[in-house]
Amino acid sequence: MRDPRLSLSIALAVLALSAAPVRAQPASPPAAPAAATDAFALFPLKPGPGDRHPAPGVDVQDVSFGAEPAGAFTGEVVFGAGAGPHPGILFVHWLGDAKTTNHTEFEAEAVELAKRGVTSLLVDAMWAKPGWFDSLGKSEDADQRVTKQQLRQLDLALVALQTVPNLDPKRIAYVGHDFGSMMGALIAGTDRRPSWYVLMAGVPTLSQWYLLTKPAPPTGYAAALDQAFDLPGSLAQSKAKGFLFQFASHDEFVSAKDAAAFSGAAHGATVIFYDTDHALAVPKAQADRDAWLEAKLAP
Repeated sequence: MRDPRLSLSIALAVLALSAAPVRAQPASPPAAPAAATDAFALFPLKPGPGDRHPAPGVDVQDVSFGAEPAGAFTGEVVFGAGAGPHPGILFVHWLGDAKTTNHTEFEAEAVELAKRGVTSLLVDAMWAKPGWFDSLGKSEDADQRVTKQQLRQLDLALVALQTVPNLDPKRIAYVGHDFGSMMGALIAGTDRRPSWYVLMAGVPTLSQWYLLTKPAPPTGYAAALDQAFDLPGSLAQSKAKGFLFQFASHDEFVSAKDAAAFSGAAHGATVIFYDTDHALAVPKAQADRDAWLEAKLAP
């Protein structure tokens, strides 16, 4: 059954986007807000295969986005309980365990936050697709296109989140893990919609992970990719109101040096290490994250 709130969301999106000016995309980092024409191509949010009610007052609706120009992708909206206006969070998952390399990594957390009045959009990133990682490291041009496409999808996801009924567009946060964390760092440099960022287990260069376990890349690959997507530079120029960085003390993919270079680029960031591995799947990490988010997103 079609959720009436999404019908209203569609109407609001069309009204807002039809009146919005086309915004140019800066050259670096390539994470500018979407132009209205791009937003129309991916709108409306289309109800997916089902809706659920995992807790009193909490509704979850599967959604999908259109095809071009950013490529089709899916996810779910977890509606905050109560009348609102609600704060909003965009959750972007990791590349890790197959069961949670998709929007469900943060699903249970989003439901808990929804009980406290937070609305969340959880999306399936490109690394949820089988074989995505294996395709990297062969061509700098191809990997730049893939990265820009992912940034465009997340840009459109933020457009979608803003149009959910009863959502306060001035209280939006971004939460990302692993590759989701690194994409968040790029978004933070130019996008003023999220005011707060939780970035989990990221490293300061995309090439470091795009080339992980790969043979020798083409000449100049790493330098060109990391110049095009300057994560520390993006964090340094961000106008966000706050950053929380979460790292694991026993992370085989993120060294202490990597963690310092990544988090140290953001101004006035809070940095916490946990006695665990790269998954950061310990209750303390979620508790700290949610407490920080609730404090920042409070009216």
